[in-house]
Amino acid sequence: MGWQKTFNLQRRGKGCHLVTDEVLSQIESGLSGVQVGMLYLFIQHTSAALTINENYDRDMDMALDKIVPESLDWLHTDEGPEVSHTKTSLVGTSICVPVTEGRLNLGTWQGIYLTEFRHAPHSRRVVATILYVFYSLSCLR
Repeated sequence: MGWQKTFNLQRRGKGCHLVTDEVLSQIESGLSGVQVGMLYLFIQHTSAALTINENYDRDMDMALDKIVPESLDWLHTDEGPEVSHTKTSLVGTSICVPVTEGRLNLGTWQGIYLTEFRHAPHSRRVVATILYVFYSLSCLR
């Protein structure tokens, strides 16, 4: 069985933003009643990414800037130095999180992050898909 919803995250500028609560508010109805399943989140953009990291990690943006600096001799410069596409490829456009008894089964310190690579604030569109096993109690006997 499955459930799917497309939603927009609020506008944010460059940086790594903890969005776990915002995502949960959008997928609450899809989590309801799921005993065992998997949440897939996919961001429909090439200049932002999704990742799971420690709830209180303030170093990720700085580290990504060191790995992929704007000062490189970029060929694709239509929208400024195109570091965002490279960073998106490195971080990724999707994540998956187990769902157990209607809740995301994240580790104690884990959270869902939007990594926005554009300096100007953008609203980002995310597709959430929850796939789950449907079974009745009579199947378990």
